[in-house]
Amino acid sequence: MEAKELQQEQQFYHQDRESQSHAHSPAYEALLRAGPRVRPLKQVHAQIVVLGKYKNLALLTKLLTLACAAGSIAYTRRLFLTVPNPDSFLFNTLIKGSSKFGFSNDAVFFYRRMLLANISPSNYTFTSVIKACADLSASRLGRGIHSHVLVCGYGSDSFVQAALVTFYSKTGDLEVARRLFDKMPDRTVVAWNSMISGYEQNGFSKEAIGLFYQMREWGIKPDSTTFVSVLSACAQLGAIGLGCWVHDYVVSNGFDVNVVLGTSFINMYSRCGNVIKAREVFDLMSERNVIAWTAMISGYGMHGYGKEAIELFGQMRVHGHRPNNVTFVAALSACAHAGLIQEGRCAFASMKQEFGLVPGVEHHVCMVDMFGRAGLLNDAYRFIKDLNPRELAPAIWTAMLGACKMHKNFELGVEVAEHLLAVEPENPGHYVLLSNIYAVTGNMDRVELVRNLMIRRGLKKQVGYSTIEVDQKTHLFSMGDKSHLETNEIYQHLDELMSRCREAGYVPAAESVMHELEEEEMEYALRYHSEKLAVAFGLLKTNSSVAIRIVKNLRMCEDCHSAIKYISVVSNREIIVRDRLRFHHFKDGSCSCLDYW
Repeated sequence: MEAKELQQEQQFYHQDRESQSHAHSPAYEALLRAGPRVRPLKQVHAQIVVLGKYKNLALLTKLLTLACAAGSIAYTRRLFLTVPNPDSFLFNTLIKGSSKFGFSNDAVFFYRRMLLANISPSNYTFTSVIKACADLSASRLGRGIHSHVLVCGYGSDSFVQAALVTFYSKTGDLEVARRLFDKMPDRTVVAWNSMISGYEQNGFSKEAIGLFYQMREWGIKPDSTTFVSVLSACAQLGAIGLGCWVHDYVVSNGFDVNVVLGTSFINMYSRCGNVIKAREVFDLMSERNVIAWTAMISGYGMHGYGKEAIELFGQMRVHGHRPNNVTFVAALSACAHAGLIQEGRCAFASMKQEFGLVPGVEHHVCMVDMFGRAGLLNDAYRFIKDLNPRELAPAIWTAMLGACKMHKNFELGVEVAEHLLAVEPENPGHYVLLSNIYAVTGNMDRVELVRNLMIRRGLKKQVGYSTIEVDQKTHLFSMGDKSHLETNEIYQHLDELMSRCREAGYVPAAESVMHELEEEEMEYALRYHSEKLAVAFGLLKTNSSVAIRIVKNLRMCEDCHSAIKYISVVSNREIIVRDRLRFHHFKDGSCSCLDYW
């Protein structure tokens, strides 16, 4: 615990003078023996009433604290309402306990009762109730409490400031969070963690890592919480260099790799393309919960190792861990990417039959995707038709549409796409897929019609980009991007690569050409896709023994998939690409997905 946090705890518990005089009373000792267990606590409560000590605030405060810790918030509230004149210590104890044990609404309730009792809140009160607002994502309420903080003169309190940074980060207002953070005269590791976590959880991984570097420059020692956020940011960006540095730091400094930190390493290595290292971490963990097992199953799945994922899924059950809904999404997705139809059917059936879980949209999407990828369009369509109409989310039809496009069933594809446009007219992805289907069938009038409809509705195709980490720095590229300082060298090297690829047999994918933005030159659009630019940069800047690792925010197109196979041959390098759906490991002219993606 930080020295200042300890000081705050001491200041708070110093208020409990009366409890000290009762520390050795029979009733107090009975409470200690009962601990956070509801039935024994109710028995002691009865004794307190019989002994006539039902107005003793010290005993009631201890009883309330233990009742809250036992998880019986209803009993806690009923008991609280019997207290004649609760003091500030009792209120602060209840607000802190409620917030700590996940009863955030009740923490707010006790805070409001405190104000109604005309008892002034302290920095301790505000720290706890602001945390409750953060957990509830109660933006309006939290802002109101922030105003109260300022009125009460606690705006400069370091504990309250740290809580406010966490609150604004969790509610997505990073600008206010960062402004408060920058104004803090004394930033504890808790404050740094709050801001780094805020960036990471809101999708600003690059900013999270930048702040982590600044934290190190300021001489603040990171803790396990810091690393959990940093590893998650590394996973999002594919920044394996920094992720490996964190792992080395944790090991060399004797950190306890608990289940949370261990799972963060599994997730980071899996999403950065090194599933073997992820499994090493998993095997070394002394404690594994359902989240750790699920992370490893998911890691295998996204790399196309369906058999390993299903085998681990079986081991998980043998070890007595009950899979949850997220575990089943990971297992079914693994089956979909590896073509394990029978295993997928069995896993889906076991959800209800063996574990009593109700399949959700994600599970239905996985099943349609699994059938669709395998070319079993009739099975996929039958599965959809067997669902309750209330279960037919647009994502399920989107999976069906992707399968129609993949297997060139354009008649059904048009029917599905038009249905999607009717239920989700503001989703540009549906228009793009329908346009692509019309383009493949040569119906260019329809292509023009769909694209004009997008323009009239102000819809734009999502911009694709790719990132690559070199020397622990992330570089971002988009199609035809010329913003990089080394653009000339990158483009020249890519031109040379593509020339060598053509000599080796590469032919641009005509289907992909038809799908590009109409304002781009066809050949130019294909040649300078973001992942090709990132690969060229990686080849220029890394040692020949190092694998090139790319992260793409969208699904990789057929042309890039084909081109990178040839690039892996002419450059004699392993190239790993993580797109929106899965990993592709390119080596010696082949891909780990076996063109099944």
